[in-house]
This record gives sequence, structure tokens and C-alpha cells, in this order.
Amino acid sequence: MQKIGYLIPEFPGQTHIFFWRELQALPGKGVAPELVSTRPPPARIISHSWAKEAMSRTEYLAPPGAKGAFGLARAAAEVARAMPTGWARCLASIARAEGLDAKGRAQLLAFAVMGGRLAALARERGWKHVHVHSCANAAHVALFANLLTGLPYSLTLHGPLEDYGPNQKEKWRHAKFAFVITKKLLDEVNHELAGALPKDIELAPMGVELHKFNRSVPYSAWTGEGPLRIFSCGRLNPCKGHADLIDAVGLLRAKGIDARLAIAGEDEAGGTTYRKVLEAKLAETKLGDAVTLLGAVSEDKVRGEIERAHIFSLASLQEPLGVAIMEAMAMRVPVVVTGAGGVPELVDDGVDGILVPPQNPQVLAQKLETVARDPKEAHRLGEAGRRKVETQFSSERSAEMLARMLQRAAL
Repeated sequence: MQKIGYLIPEFPGQTHIFFWRELQALPGKGVAPELVSTRPPPARIISHSWAKEAMSRTEYLAPPGAKGAFGLARAAAEVARAMPTGWARCLASIARAEGLDAKGRAQLLAFAVMGGRLAALARERGWKHVHVHSCANAAHVALFANLLTGLPYSLTLHGPLEDYGPNQKEKWRHAKFAFVITKKLLDEVNHELAGALPKDIELAPMGVELHKFNRSVPYSAWTGEGPLRIFSCGRLNPCKGHADLIDAVGLLRAKGIDARLAIAGEDEAGGTTYRKVLEAKLAETKLGDAVTLLGAVSEDKVRGEIERAHIFSLASLQEPLGVAIMEAMAMRVPVVVTGAGGVPELVDDGVDGILVPPQNPQVLAQKLETVARDPKEAHRLGEAGRRKVETQFSSERSAEMLARMLQRAAL
């Protein structure tokens, strides 16, 4: 069994269910992942049933209090051990950093110290590799651990490079290998980071646990009477298009359709930022009785809401791929979602779901109504969605690919 560090920033967050699934699958592939994270997330977004277990298994690089001081001492010792050559490599990397001002370069010094902490953990735990599920500052931490001690690392890119901050070439240049989750992102990486990429880059879509996302009762389409139940799932952030979906619900209700929307997810601050914007919108449009903001909820709650829904909808302005969409498809619920980003690699319009343009509540409302008023088509789309996920988007796939790349890198 190969032991590795498995680095996820601010774990366990509300969008981290995929990582937990991959963690469960890896031991069956001969890999023993040990969790490490930059710091815990805000308490109000820790919602999953497995969160307590996950936190007990996670080593945090920047915890508060005495433990933090102890960790800092170990980081300093590792940096001292790497002197002068390893620290010289770190300083040279900071000098090469692109897109950073003087303050940003100074922050890299702090990440270099955190890299020493990661390297010390690797030495203590016997890790020969660290996989980083981020290309933001967690990748900087792994980069500096590598420059200090030679600890190999790999990356997974989950969204557009611009979402993960500057200095991407330096983060990728030193990685042993990397994954991207869509063809669209692979094209972006090859174009933007040419000359600074590891030799091995693989396409590894995210996936779901099919045995968990299966219905306990058959799907039942809307009959035209009673509430039309629409479910959406995504953190409360403008990029998820929740405001557009709320507007679409308002348009449906104006036509006499008793549309009811439930949204699972919370803003990154735990309910004090974008949630307030959406609450104000609901008050202004008088849709508070028709739209429910569920907050950060567990996987079991999400599964239950999907099973109750007639339609799943997500109106993202830019969605890298969409695990929540996969989950709905796995549950045989028809999906009406925006086709921005990598979603067309998951949903074939008119075949196993419906795609609409982003930021267009009128078209979204029209397509929601079309699916709702055609129970036979709703059933067909749901069954086709399940088949798509079964054949192409199992959570086992990414675990198998990571295990295979680790084995190749060790040769």
C-alpha cells in the first residue's frame, strides 16, 4: 500500500464530497491517502455526515494555539535542514513568480514556511508523494515543499486557471504529473501554460458513487397539479446563477404554475455575505414562500431533495463540470442547466438533459415548463442521464487514474 499526503484546502468544505468519495476508493487501488489541509473551513459550512470523521483524520498546516506553534517549530526545523540549497531554490522561485506585486511575493515566503511544515509531515509519516486537489495557494505549499526537500507532488485542476490565482507556471512546472477534469480545461492549460507543464497530464472527470445515488422509489414526473418541485445545489455565490433561477421561478409562478424551488448550499462566509443578497431578492420579489434556502446540508439531505424533485436545475454562469448535476442524473431526475463551461461534456442537450444559455431567466423558465409539462420526456431524460453517469462518471475512475499515475511516477 503506497502512503501519500492528500492535500485539500480548508477541508471539509460544502463542495468537497467528491474528494471524500475518491478517498474511500483509493485504498482499493493500493493507495493509502492521509489527509492534510491548510486550515479548517468556517464552522457553518461544515455540513456533511462524514465531516467529524474527516476532521479527526486531517492534519492542518495552520491550526491555532499551541499546536500551531509546535507546527511552526517543525516547519522552521525543516527549512533549516534544507539550508542553503533548498532555501535558495525557494527564493529563486519567488523571484520568477508571475503576476505578483511586492506584497504577493512576501506572502510566498509564508507559503514557503508552510511548505516546510508539509515536508516535515511527509518525513514523519513516510509519504513519498503529495497530491494537491487545488491549483491555488495549496499548490504553492506543495511547490515549496518540493523545492526545499524534493518531495514530489501532483495537481488536479477543477476550474478555469484564473480562479486559482497567479503564478500558475511555477506551480505546474515542478509538478510530477497533473489531472484536469474536462477537455475544455485541458485545452486551456495547454494553451496558457505551454512550456511549463509536467510531462504527464491526464483527463480525469469527477464522479459519483452510483450505489449511493440511486432511487428508493421510482421517479414521478409532475402531473400538472400541485407544486412543481425544482431542486438546485451549489454554494451561494453569484457565479452559480441562483438569482437567475429565482427569476425563472417567478416567471413560472406568473403563468399560474405553483413552482417551488429549494436551493442547497451556503456562502463561503457561512451565511453572512451572498445569502443576504438572495434573501433581499426574495423579499423584494415576494418569492420567500416559493424559494427555500436550505443552507449547507449533508449528502443524505441532498439525495433526499433530489429524490423529491420533479426537475433539477442549476443556472451557473460558468460551471467547470458539475458534481451536483451528476448526482441528479444518477437519481434519474431530468436536468435543466446552463451550458457554460464544461457542462456540455456532461450533458448532451436534448439527449440526457436540457442546456440553456446563462443569464437568461426567460429561456430557463421556458425550458423548465417544457420539461414539466411533458412527463414522458421527463422520464426519458432522467433514464438517459442515469445511463450517462453509469458509463462515464463513476467516482472509481479518478481513483484508478491517480493510483496508476502514482505507480508510473514511482518507476
